[in-house]
Amino acid sequence: MKTVWHDMIGRHCPIFAVNREITQVYGFYDECLRKYGSANVWKTFTDLFDYFPLTALVESEIFCLHGGLSPSVETLDNIRNFDRVQEVPHEGPMCDLLWSDPDDRCGWGISPRGAGYTFGQDISEQFNHTNNLKLIARAHQLVMEGYNWAHEQKVVTIFSAPNYCYRCGNMASILVD
Repeated sequence: MKTVWHDMIGRHCPIFAVNREITQVYGFYDECLRKYGSANVWKTFTDLFDYFPLTALVESEIFCLHGGLSPSVETLDNIRNFDRVQEVPHEGPMCDLLWSDPDDRCGWGISPRGAGYTFGQDISEQFNHTNNLKLIARAHQLVMEGYNWAHEQKVVTIFSAPNYCYRCGNMASILVD
């Protein structure tokens, strides 16, 4: 699948990890059952998702991920050293990268989502400085204009699903460098 997807959309659009529970909540499981008559295809895809990267680095300066930062991850090498071939745990640094969100408050905070953390501008500035990055590009949060800058334009949230769930009325956006 990754090869086909890669060929369709080009080399600069990374495919990230997907959580099994999310595929059930948002309909992928049901769609597999309808189209293929069993959960075997869904199982194959969710097993494959365990091999997808959690993050991507564009031209050594734009750090791309679904969620946000983790207090357990100071450097990109920390991420490179993860045992990635597994389902993302429900807690810990891999989970944080999928669920954390930027915040207006400094430091680390408890996420209201129940997974991951909130992180302030001081945290994103330190992470960018330590890793020689210019930008953290993330998704994970609905933003009505399709994108939202945070932390003095060092963190951007990109939301690429217009009119999310056919009811939110939001715009979509992409990041072009």
